[in-house]
Amino acid sequence: MNESTVRVTPYLCAKGAAEAIEFYKRAFGAEELSRVTNEDGTIGHAAIRIGDAALMLADEWPEMKVLSPATLGGNSVSFVLATDDVDAAFDRAVRAGGRVERAVKDEPYGRAGWVIDPFGHRWCIM
Repeated sequence: MNESTVRVTPYLCAKGAAEAIEFYKRAFGAEELSRVTNEDGTIGHAAIRIGDAALMLADEWPEMKVLSPATLGGNSVSFVLATDDVDAAFDRAVRAGGRVERAVKDEPYGRAGWVIDPFGHRWCIM
């Protein structure tokens, strides 16, 4: 494997992926890159970009045991959104519908705050 071609892309599961895409646009300035809609109207696959990071997402697939944090009641992954203006980015995410988990404050590692998005994903804005 050539190191220059290695890339890890998070693949989120959301209960309401179409609504999640709209939230990420409002909260983080995401750009939608692609979307595949299933016959039942759910999203089978979508790609978005936030800054220089790509993320993929889809609706839940219970038959494959692909479930959202909202369904599972928690998550094991957090996302870090690094920005030059933590306070403005945090406020934007909250105004878009994010729930404050930890308000912005100066931490030993820098200024940061934590938001849970409406779909159960945890975001550290720093």
